[in-house]
Amino acid sequence: MNNALFVNSQQMDFANKQAIADAFGKAAGSYDKHAAFQREVGSRLLDLLPQDLRGKQVLDLGCGTGFFSQQLLARGAQVVCCDLSSEMLQQAQARCGHQGMQYQQGDAESLPFAAHQFDYVFSSLALQWCDDLSVPLAEMRRVTRRGGSIVFSTLLDGSLNELKQAWAKVDSYQHVNDFITANQVKIALAQAQCKNHHLDLPTIIAWYSSAFSLMRDLKGIGANHVQGRSHGLTSRQSLKRLEREYQNFQHNHQGLVPATYQVCLGKINL
Repeated sequence: MNNALFVNSQQMDFANKQAIADAFGKAAGSYDKHAAFQREVGSRLLDLLPQDLRGKQVLDLGCGTGFFSQQLLARGAQVVCCDLSSEMLQQAQARCGHQGMQYQQGDAESLPFAAHQFDYVFSSLALQWCDDLSVPLAEMRRVTRRGGSIVFSTLLDGSLNELKQAWAKVDSYQHVNDFITANQVKIALAQAQCKNHHLDLPTIIAWYSSAFSLMRDLKGIGANHVQGRSHGLTSRQSLKRLEREYQNFQHNHQGLVPATYQVCLGKINL
């Protein structure tokens, strides 16, 4: 093995995770104002868990500002909030307090918890930031008790396709993250030995007045870290051209343009 390449790979992985944590940390104060789509997905995912969670230990992985941690708590669960960003955890703590709650900064690919610690793991729209989905899936399986369940959501290939197509008319840089296919999710589940699972694959369309308003939401939730993007500033002329291209997509009856998301909602029973 080339140790230099191995070390460089580790350094790049750490730098990428730090950049993701920094982006979400900067957005911690504005997140809730821009997270309508995230709340819709999380609500659908929450429906996969029992209404009565009294006496149950639940991990909210990638908890963000604690919006769903609070709802898990209201169902009677003992909740552990875990996020890569310390600033997000501070927001979650301000929302949820300490009664029935714990807070732990951590990486989904290397969870700082003992095996079989939780009855349920809830993770909504966090796992798309991991390079290899099988790794966090295996970690979530490790920390979940036999008889428990894992529910997760992630974005799939085709998400934000309108934005990707519009940018492709403007320049050759990558402005939108790539997402995995549903088949790749199934492969990751098999690699993580998550045998008893069910997937739902809805298409959810959010509507915006402009490409700018969509990108404002993406920045507002911290989802603006793109691997492989140009580090140069985007010119005003390029942004105006982007807007023109985006407005070519079919408007709805309110004159709004679409932002399409391909979503994977998964439940794993152990």
